[in-house]
Amino acid sequence: MTKFREMKAMAKQRLGARTGNRRLAAAGRTESAEARLLETKDKIKAAARKIRREYRSAR
Repeated sequence: MTKFREMKAMAKQRLGARTGNRRLAAAGRTESAEARLLETKDKIKAAARKIRREYRSAR
């Protein structure tokens, strides 16, 4: 899902740049940043789950 968001944001950004639509390009940059943030959130959650699993199995 995150990769789809990032691709959509890149398309908006490029389309805005080619047509001279600054708002569309800015929206693409914003959505791209949001997609990267969500991906980072997912990685952090996965790392926390892994640590939690290792801690529980060590008990």
